[in-house]
Amino acid sequence: MFADLFQFKTRRAPGGIDRAFITEVNVRRPVPRDPRLERIILICWILIAVKHVAVIWAVHHYPVPFNQLWINAPTFLLGLLATVAYYFRE
Repeated sequence: MFADLFQFKTRRAPGGIDRAFITEVNVRRPVPRDPRLERIILICWILIAVKHVAVIWAVHHYPVPFNQLWINAPTFLLGLLATVAYYFRE
């Protein structure tokens, strides 16, 4: 914290000390989580898991020239991002 070196040049108002104290505190209650939305998030994660299994099966069963992670990794990361954004919101 830097000291106010210009306080000697300017005069302070006599009521300045009273304004330095806290006069009121407002507390907001956190918004409760929506159980319906949490159920939708769970259903989406189940669908992501089913998609992962289906893609892994299809890549191993049919001759495709790419790895299954090219499809599964972005799906997982976007689902994780959406879940983290919901649970750590303010």
